[in-house]
Amino acid sequence: MKNHSSVKSLCLMALMTALTAVGAFITVPIPPVPFSLQIFFAILSGVLLGSRRGAASIAVYVLLGLCGLPIFTKGAGISYLLQPTFGYLVGFILGAWVCGKIIESRQNSSFRTMLIACFSGASIDFVVGIVYFYLIMNLYLNKGMSLWSIIYSTFIIFIPADTVLMILAAYLGKRLVPILKREHLV
Repeated sequence: MKNHSSVKSLCLMALMTALTAVGAFITVPIPPVPFSLQIFFAILSGVLLGSRRGAASIAVYVLLGLCGLPIFTKGAGISYLLQPTFGYLVGFILGAWVCGKIIESRQNSSFRTMLIACFSGASIDFVVGIVYFYLIMNLYLNKGMSLWSIIYSTFIIFIPADTVLMILAAYLGKRLVPILKREHLV
């Protein structure tokens, strides 16, 4: 029975990795950072899979993209490390972990817990992404972009849409986590 559950869990992890890749191509092109559904699926991975498996599924997504599979919003390959937006991909991993950890530590599946976890994970993603974006733009590309303009163009304009996505992720978590627990998938 344990092996059967492990296979189901791996399949669920693979599904979240694939959905995150698909989410990269569901975009609204807003310069300098396109709005995509990646953050939704990354945070949902933490909600549904927990901290370790959620982060692992997103780490696999990032590694596949760095290996050359064209699954990132703007391409793929090891050179993507120097893209200003790569920090958001790293933030997805940490955000999924934090989201899952909060849910695990609370030991309940209330909507409030899910909401706190989703917004906390998204906040981690934005902090990592903004810092990385700032460093690449100013130290590597020498663009001289101010911190305020980066915060505005990579965070503030996304608040309304990402708020809706985090509420949706919390709602889905509230509905799906009890089912996944009953089926021994998490």
